[in-house]
Amino acid sequence: MYLNCHTYYSLRYGTLKPKELLTLAAQKNCKVLALTDINNTSACLDFVRMAPNYDIKPVLGIDFRNGADQQFVLLAKNNKGYHNMNSYLSSFLHKPHSIIPERPRLIDDSYVIYPFEKGKDYSLGTNEYLGVSQKQLNSLKFSKHIFNKDRLVLLHTVSFQNKKGFNTHRLLRAIDNNTLLSKLPTSEQGNETDQFLSIEDIQIIYSDFPRLLENTTQLLNECHIKFNFSVTKPKNQRTYSNNEALDFRFLKKLTYQGLSYRYENVDKKIYSRISKELAIIKEKGFVSYFLINWKILKYARSKGFFYVGRGSGANSIIAYLLRITDVDPVELDLYFERFINLYRQNPPDFDIDFSWADRDDITRFMFKQFKNTALITVYNTFKFKASVRELGKVFGLPKSEIDALTKGKFNLNQLDNLSQLVIKYSQYIQGFPNYLGIHAGGVLISEQPIHRYCATFMPPKGFATTQIDMVAAEDIGLYKFDILSQRGLGKIKDTVEIIRKNHPLQKPIDIHNIKRFKEDKRIKYLLKNAKAIGCFYVESPAMRMLLKKLQVDNYLGLVAASSVIRPGVAKSGMMREYILRYRHPERRKDAHPVLLHIMPETFGVMVYQEDVIKVAHHFGGLTLGEADMLRRGMSGKFRSRDEFLKVKQQFFDNCKASGKPDAVTGDIWRQIESFAGYAFAKGHSASYAVESYQSLFLKAYYPLEYMVATLNNGGGFYSRELYVHETKMHGGIIQAPCINRSGDLTTITGRTIYLGFSFLRSLENETTEKILMDRAHYGPYKSLDDFIDRLSISVEQLAILIKINAFRFTGRNKRELLWNAYLQTSKIPKEAHIPTLFYSKKVSYKTPELKSTELENAFDEYELLGFPLCNPFNLLANPTKNSLRANQLLHYKNRVITIEGYLVATKNTATSNGKLMHFGTFLDRNGNFIDTVHFPPIAAKFPFKGKGIYAITGKVTEEFECVTIEVISMYHQAIIEDPRYSENPKKPAV
Repeated sequence: MYLNCHTYYSLRYGTLKPKELLTLAAQKNCKVLALTDINNTSACLDFVRMAPNYDIKPVLGIDFRNGADQQFVLLAKNNKGYHNMNSYLSSFLHKPHSIIPERPRLIDDSYVIYPFEKGKDYSLGTNEYLGVSQKQLNSLKFSKHIFNKDRLVLLHTVSFQNKKGFNTHRLLRAIDNNTLLSKLPTSEQGNETDQFLSIEDIQIIYSDFPRLLENTTQLLNECHIKFNFSVTKPKNQRTYSNNEALDFRFLKKLTYQGLSYRYENVDKKIYSRISKELAIIKEKGFVSYFLINWKILKYARSKGFFYVGRGSGANSIIAYLLRITDVDPVELDLYFERFINLYRQNPPDFDIDFSWADRDDITRFMFKQFKNTALITVYNTFKFKASVRELGKVFGLPKSEIDALTKGKFNLNQLDNLSQLVIKYSQYIQGFPNYLGIHAGGVLISEQPIHRYCATFMPPKGFATTQIDMVAAEDIGLYKFDILSQRGLGKIKDTVEIIRKNHPLQKPIDIHNIKRFKEDKRIKYLLKNAKAIGCFYVESPAMRMLLKKLQVDNYLGLVAASSVIRPGVAKSGMMREYILRYRHPERRKDAHPVLLHIMPETFGVMVYQEDVIKVAHHFGGLTLGEADMLRRGMSGKFRSRDEFLKVKQQFFDNCKASGKPDAVTGDIWRQIESFAGYAFAKGHSASYAVESYQSLFLKAYYPLEYMVATLNNGGGFYSRELYVHETKMHGGIIQAPCINRSGDLTTITGRTIYLGFSFLRSLENETTEKILMDRAHYGPYKSLDDFIDRLSISVEQLAILIKINAFRFTGRNKRELLWNAYLQTSKIPKEAHIPTLFYSKKVSYKTPELKSTELENAFDEYELLGFPLCNPFNLLANPTKNSLRANQLLHYKNRVITIEGYLVATKNTATSNGKLMHFGTFLDRNGNFIDTVHFPPIAAKFPFKGKGIYAITGKVTEEFECVTIEVISMYHQAIIEDPRYSENPKKPAV
């Protein structure tokens, strides 16, 4: 009876979760149900998968609408019809501002249902019907269609459950229309009666029209949709060459060809590993998956793109020999069964990182090379704060009240009615899908057309994107290729190019010579002393302190550290235990004997995802397949699924049956549970470590070039100011942007580094483009007058360049230059420069004698760059005589000291009882790091007050030669008054 049912995937319209819709249907004794979300098929596969659990036959369709205006409903007669409907909907979603027509073209294997008022004058085809709603029954009695009973069906829309659902629906429609709720047109919302009625209620309402009920039942009975969720083989592109046997021979050939590139000496262990992997890859039908990745990366190498293959794929020697990854699984004894095992149905998982500048080209290649390709969507949901802001606008609350609500600065019982409603409904819609986005890197390459499974839309990125997410895709056997981007690779690539230009006589660098890097003494020094600012994954304060505590100076140690730093290990309490067992071998005997036997390399501490599988298998008695399901479930994908809960119970049952004490089993489970959701696969950590070594090599031997590349790729963990500081620490001579020497990006010649125009926060891109284009055509600028003659930019943009001292090559004071600029230019830009042989004589303006100081320069830099180029301690209003420095703190262990620090970074966290605390990172006067911890009472009493210099008083603590100050008090130090606005500026200390 239900031909038109919506879930909350009818975005900003429906309010029912798919499960709620099915639950309601089951409660109303409904046996057949059609899901017809508005212009959307996101819920379809999940709906079909879950429907049998509710003893309901699923029917799939689409409600085609322009906004809230319903044009028609399409129902799929079968899977072919569903495919055709998806293709038809996609034809509109791929074009911006497409209007859906009132009548569709002929869609094979589908049924069309028109709203009665729209279709009553149509000459209906054999697959077309008129849908009659409850409020249209009276009209039907007097319509000619009363005699055409075969073409009439019941069209009762279901969009919400009750009055609260209807109110929520209206709020969502107001958000969608960006209007006040009081001004929401009735045409933009559904009817309050669009709720789930029982079969009995429907039979009473339509009792005068039994034929409608018969036709509706018959129409639903003719619809059959079926998908196989018991996936035995993936539905990804099945073959690479259209011949499975040929594919396998080609994979085998590529594998053995790769031996000479990867190994100097090949032993039986390597050959044995190859044979084992090839056999399993063939048996599981994963050959094409490897070959497709090989093809993509072969193209990347042909274009000179840097990439890193990571994830559990690094556990495979085949991936290593095909150059998909750069991690040797034999050297690291990587657990292949984490990657592929005979119990695992889904294909192996390769995460391929490219430079952010190269990824789109790789994506274009994939769409061009492989027929059935699409990006994967993500469901961007309503978050609480965003919901409060949206609903606050809908209810017409002033901005100040909305800001207070989003910050949680309220007592619910003291709020007025409107504010209480905002909070109530914000909590209700939290987690509702808001709009469809694009997965960070997921790409599907399917054997069959994507539209067999869902519709696609076309985001601004320009690549067709599915309406289902990765979980729904995996349920049906479609597994993603991960094509990701990160700026770390951009830094490495750009550094190599900068070195080539700045050191033309230098031999080309083989950045892939990881074996050499592993033995390099300079890299060992940087690691052991945590001097890795700017280097991939090892520069954060937490990683810097961990490296110091572990005294890591080798590759395997870094691999472990890359995973130990993850929240799961810290949360389980095992990070500290790992450090203790690493540094004090006698503590290793405290480990549970079974765990120590399972994980001797990490002293009985779970560090990698593989460890979850090992412990679940050897300690909990689960099969490898069950153990991997447990591991996947704990990653968050399937935690609520029945399959996961059954495996969890099996773990406890097995432990009990084998006589393990409940307390021990419970403790091991808690370690698994707190750890698994955040852990890295060992191969993933190993891949990260490879990239860390590449960046460490460049930092060790070419620090200035590497820091320039870091600045040009958006920095890293810290702000750009810190990387400018780090460049100075390595002897770089930092220059403010210069009209004749700077580009858009930062440049280096020898040791002199000119910041790019992109550093100037208010300088428009158009201005930069004009400067660079003109300079390329007509050469350097000779003077300010020459610049003004040649370029048409506004006086405001010119003032920015003068204030940052970009015309310092003229030798003229910048205040004098500003006077000349204002006298010679208008606020309205001139026409574009046209070169001429003759110039009119310039009027000579006599300006008063003006001076600017270095202190004024520093404040101009603050304004335009966001930080001064001088030492910030020189700007203190009241310089102190405090001589304590970071490298002296170890001598003051357990003593209370006061030290001055320039704030670099903060990390906010919460204690076990939910109270806010902080970790701080500062620089001392010499540019060395100070690390602080601010426990909740101190965090509340002495909060951070933005960037600047603080006087920090606290107790010096030391753990494993790592020094931290437990803050007792902290005061923000005043800087000197801005001399640009001061009548009596102080003498600068700069």
